[in-house]
Amino acid sequence: MKSKAILFLSGIVVSFLFISIESVQAQLYAEDVVNLRQAGNVEINERGSHIAYTLFIPRSEEDPVGPGYTELRVLTVDNGKDTVVVDTSNRVSSVSWIPGTDRVAFLMRSEEHHDKTQVYSLDYSGGDLTRHTDAPEGVRAYAFSRDASHIAYTMTDAVSPEVEERQERGFDMIVSGENERFTRLWIQKGEESRVVTPEDMMVWDFAWAPDNHQLAVRMTYGTGIDDEMMFSEIMRLRLDDNSLDLLAESQGKVGPMRWSPDGNRFAFLAAKAINDPLPQRLYVTRTGAYTAEDITPEGYEGTPEWIEWYDNETLRFVAVEGTVTRLREIPAAGGEAVPLGGGEREIFRSVSFDASGSFFAAAVHRRDHPAEVYTGTLPGPRWNRITNHNPWLRDIVLGRQETIEWFGPDGTVIEGVLTYPVDYDEEKAYPLAILPHGGPEGVSLDGWNTRALYPAQVFASHGFAVLKPNYRGSGGRGSWFTMANHRDLGGKEFEDVIHGIDYLAHQGLVDPGRVGMSGTSYGGYFSAWAATRHTNRFAAAATFAGLSNWISFMGTTDIPNEMSITHWDLWWFENPGLVWERSPVARLEYAKTPLLVAHGLADERVHPEQSIQLYQFLRLNDIPSELVLYPRQPHGLIERAHQLDFMNRVVDWFIEHTETSIFVR
Repeated sequence: MKSKAILFLSGIVVSFLFISIESVQAQLYAEDVVNLRQAGNVEINERGSHIAYTLFIPRSEEDPVGPGYTELRVLTVDNGKDTVVVDTSNRVSSVSWIPGTDRVAFLMRSEEHHDKTQVYSLDYSGGDLTRHTDAPEGVRAYAFSRDASHIAYTMTDAVSPEVEERQERGFDMIVSGENERFTRLWIQKGEESRVVTPEDMMVWDFAWAPDNHQLAVRMTYGTGIDDEMMFSEIMRLRLDDNSLDLLAESQGKVGPMRWSPDGNRFAFLAAKAINDPLPQRLYVTRTGAYTAEDITPEGYEGTPEWIEWYDNETLRFVAVEGTVTRLREIPAAGGEAVPLGGGEREIFRSVSFDASGSFFAAAVHRRDHPAEVYTGTLPGPRWNRITNHNPWLRDIVLGRQETIEWFGPDGTVIEGVLTYPVDYDEEKAYPLAILPHGGPEGVSLDGWNTRALYPAQVFASHGFAVLKPNYRGSGGRGSWFTMANHRDLGGKEFEDVIHGIDYLAHQGLVDPGRVGMSGTSYGGYFSAWAATRHTNRFAAAATFAGLSNWISFMGTTDIPNEMSITHWDLWWFENPGLVWERSPVARLEYAKTPLLVAHGLADERVHPEQSIQLYQFLRLNDIPSELVLYPRQPHGLIERAHQLDFMNRVVDWFIEHTETSIFVR
């Protein structure tokens, strides 16, 4: 009888496990997130007959450790045939169509063809692979001239033979300012190539003029990312004598730039002022005039991210507007920015038009799937989804998602993306996970909102409501909003989030006593700030690559100018008391919130010392904490195992410290 009872009990356990597994398979978990495939660079040819695109393919458990793979595919519009033309054994990026041809060009590093990244092309069927460049140090970026007779590309200077010889003998000291390697512009015609920019200037971006004899080149005198963000100049390069002169005045950050079809005008995105955190204003200059006019409509609340000329008098741009994206058209002389499409479920950051200007392709994500290839037709646009690289998602139950609004401390309207718990019951109050974006000029969009460092739907599958707030300082609402946190980091911008918690608690959706926050970079600063300065409001927190000490951060980051000028709008030594007072490590005296601290050891943006010192101070103050350091990881997580570990770790941390049993109201 005893053995029968045990057998019967085992049967119950097996049945229970079967039901549990079925339930798990219906929701999104960390193991699913690391398996997602996503479309990347999408380009349509001039005839509108074929679309070339890259597809990100994550590594499997059996693969060697490393980042994910990329395939190059060509899709036939008429019949939907999707052909892999370069497989994952090669590294592919920067897809474009060679002007006037049906050949797709791309960057690839392939041991079979060259040990450095070079420009290749093939026909749309995947045949006739041709290598166009033989850059000894590899190509960083490229563009064909309008007549396809020349290739412009950038290459970083080689280490000199003298320095290389010294390094081989062990004299490999890294001395600041010595042996800097500049990235310069090269022009290739046929098999001959020549460098065309000075040896002491760094090239970051370039664009061919329609005449095929000159280019716009964005350059700096320094080699660092801080120089690129804050101090670049837009120059005109004439190829007949390699002369450079100023093409357009700008200050601060500069974004995409384009010549008009006739070459008489030049448009670009740039900051409103040097302390604007984003290049989110539309500028147009007449060639040779130098001064540029800001044609952004007065009062426009949006952040343009992509521009292109429709004709000589008209520009098109894609902008983030709140939590959605929209395509607009505006006269080059200024005027109304007419909406052409978007503003709904489809989220896209750029588009690629055919020669007619009415048919386009884009990488689009929505609430129910990550980026896939879509086509659109103007007017409208009428959207058509072309690919489906994660068909298993149709069997996954996701938490309902929507954009919500509430008032900040001074009455400013604040937006955020809210994800409801899976199987949400309006009679229950749920624990809340707040996932603040970084930047602080980032923005959370109302599309696919789940990735390794921001696992929104994973939290929803574990019974959490999830809020991704666009606090003041975020992109998507114009320069005024992005600059609204100047000289007040951690102040009203954080109160915006507190007011969001209160709003959801007032609605009865969440239990204000069971709130956690997890963010990355500046979002990580928010999490550390939540766990220290606002410890009474948070039951749990997790920070990845977060800032903890503003003063030591300024001394170790690779962007001290960008952080000081565009975000603080002051240097730390101008008001050291304020900068220190807004540092989480200065607010540990009364802190009690359990804080998970994580960081990538290869991070140059936010040095790992920020997390190490935070954890050290937490430990000394007997605050529950855990330090997790990820080898090889930069300012993010790029390896499968590390992504999986972080997602599971942060969700477990929140479950442990917020007590996720659901209380009935």
